[in-house]
Amino acid sequence: MESAIPLIIIAVILVAAALSAIRIVPQARAYNIERFGRYIRTLDPGLNFIIPGVDRVNTKFDLREQVFSSRPQPVITEDNLVVNIDTVLYYQVTQPKAAAYEVANYIQAIDQLTVTTLRNVIGSMDLERTLTSREEINTRLRGVLDETTGKWGIRINRVEIKAIDPPPTIKEAMEKQMRADRDKRAAILHAEGERQSRILKAEGARQQAILEAQGDQQAAILRADGEAQAIERVFQAVHANNADAKLLAYKYLETLPSLAEGEGNNTFWVIPGELTEAVKNVSQAFAGEAAESTPSTEKTADEGADSGPAQITGPDPAGSSSARAAAQAAEAAERAVADARDDVRRAGAGLGTPEPRDGE
Repeated sequence: MESAIPLIIIAVILVAAALSAIRIVPQARAYNIERFGRYIRTLDPGLNFIIPGVDRVNTKFDLREQVFSSRPQPVITEDNLVVNIDTVLYYQVTQPKAAAYEVANYIQAIDQLTVTTLRNVIGSMDLERTLTSREEINTRLRGVLDETTGKWGIRINRVEIKAIDPPPTIKEAMEKQMRADRDKRAAILHAEGERQSRILKAEGARQQAILEAQGDQQAAILRADGEAQAIERVFQAVHANNADAKLLAYKYLETLPSLAEGEGNNTFWVIPGELTEAVKNVSQAFAGEAAESTPSTEKTADEGADSGPAQITGPDPAGSSSARAAAQAAEAAERAVADARDDVRRAGAGLGTPEPRDGE
């Protein structure tokens, strides 16, 4: 039993030595190994073996891309304005040996290098160019950092300016300027809108006036054509029916009242000079018809002397009524002419519009 104890101790020591000789490196990691304080090699991801008590792990690096955000740094522009600039760096360790032995603290070194490079780049620009040239600043900053950190085993993948903060007074001035520019653009757009609106309204009024004039023209043409056709038909009807002077004189008297139409005291009645002739024609026409329809006693007596015994013929009621109607029409026409002339004289004397008479 006592002889087995040393064997157990030796076995435990061997197991502990074996375990200390095994190093498992995770994926995307790198371990630097030193032997008696001197760099020997870098362990790759996976299972690795070292000499216990002789080799040791000095530094461990993450090979994935890292993000570093610096504090706001005051930078002076070309026009002597102080602005605070925040930057964001995206970097990656590509050489673990150089990152461990070429620079003591690569994070601090990158931060200080970023500040000095920003001051050099921003110092050659004014404020307006600084605010509008972020892409140019990023490109120049990345070029300087990538060139310097290459020997440190660090690769700068991307550099971004997170914020550029000018002084408060400059912010107020910029806000006023932006507000004035916006008001100017709004006024210009409003004026352009009114201009376009007036142009469109004028075009619409012009088209409306043109269409109304064309419509009036077409209507006048159609009315003139209609009146021409009506006159032509009346003319053809008169000539086709062979109207005599009696009918024309009667129609002339029918249209006579339309000459006195009008409103106010400024209306004058014009009586044509040939009105008396028209009345005489009508009177003669009706008198002639009455004479033709009334039998003559002398003519009957003469005819009776030749043909045989004389016959006494009484008066024809129809003929006498026609004669009376013709006489009444002639008297009415003469009275109308006299009244019309009297009204004309009254209108010329300023007595106003004549009042309607009985029977009119």
